[in-house]
Amino acid sequence: MKQHIHHKPVKPKSIHLLIPLAALLLFAPPSPAQDTQDTQPAQKAEKAKKAKDPQVAKNTQDSKDLKEITPPAADNTGKPPPLPLHQIEGNGGIFSTLSAYIVNPPRNGEPVGRPATGFAYIDLGHQMNLEALTITESPYKRIEIGYGWNRLGLGDLPQVLGISTHEVQVHNANLRFQLLEENEFGQNWLPAVTFGVHYKYNDGIATVNKELGGALYSLTGIKKDNGTDFTLYASKLIKGLPRPVLLEAGGRATEAVWDGLGGFTNKYNFVFEGNVVVFLTDNFALAGEYKQQPTDYNAIGNVFKVESDWWTLDAAYVVNKNLTLAGGYGHFGNVLNHEANGVWGITTKWEF
Repeated sequence: MKQHIHHKPVKPKSIHLLIPLAALLLFAPPSPAQDTQDTQPAQKAEKAKKAKDPQVAKNTQDSKDLKEITPPAADNTGKPPPLPLHQIEGNGGIFSTLSAYIVNPPRNGEPVGRPATGFAYIDLGHQMNLEALTITESPYKRIEIGYGWNRLGLGDLPQVLGISTHEVQVHNANLRFQLLEENEFGQNWLPAVTFGVHYKYNDGIATVNKELGGALYSLTGIKKDNGTDFTLYASKLIKGLPRPVLLEAGGRATEAVWDGLGGFTNKYNFVFEGNVVVFLTDNFALAGEYKQQPTDYNAIGNVFKVESDWWTLDAAYVVNKNLTLAGGYGHFGNVLNHEANGVWGITTKWEF
């Protein structure tokens, strides 16, 4: 419990005097007396006497032995860079695609990992936008638990359809398990492999269907407001090139339409996802990603179009051991009643 210590108020004039005094104390060079202390003949004689003392020598050796056998505690200053990023569903990845690496796993000496949070915003044009808030926690080295809140602003679609719903929200609950660590069993060719289960719930699509008199579900093949995805991803870092290159590829079994933002069908589709990341420096990377989208549902004229595959080009900068910033250019094809090509977005992640 913290103790509350009451200080006397400091007058403004005193504050101006304290600031240069504090700076002087912080940045003042060591005292000359301290620098020359060990050079004094009396001090040297005392040290030589102690060195010949068997008991002192034994205590010194015991201290060295203790340091050698004691495992080092977790070193927060040795934290690795905050990679991978958060993708919009609340998993480790780039923007829309995933990574087989686990976000912020336990460090040496820590019983559990630390959380990481993220935010993303994409301007889709035509008054439509996509926002995401994400959080992950890795309680064990191979397990990642994540949550992502996605909001899609419907732009001018409500005016076209004559409905009052202006947005839909998707809640993503994720659980991922790393089946293989990279280079496990001493095999340098082996990639990291991670399996994931992702439950999605769309808050808003049922209301849109109701306002349309059931036409959305009956005409498109979209049948419900929730579904579960299954993913399998592999990641491999290639170090033999002039700069490191990360290759990531995976498959997804999904019932979702536009990642669940358009609802869910009753049929699973198997789609491909992947990305390539080039580390130009230790702090700056360029990435390209591709995400296939299912198309087994019907359009409603130009009001509700069948979606297209996604691809993005991204640049990420590691600010420090905790913060990563990224920006990207995206091609999302058909989004509801418009095309969303050549759009821009930003994303950020903070690791504790």
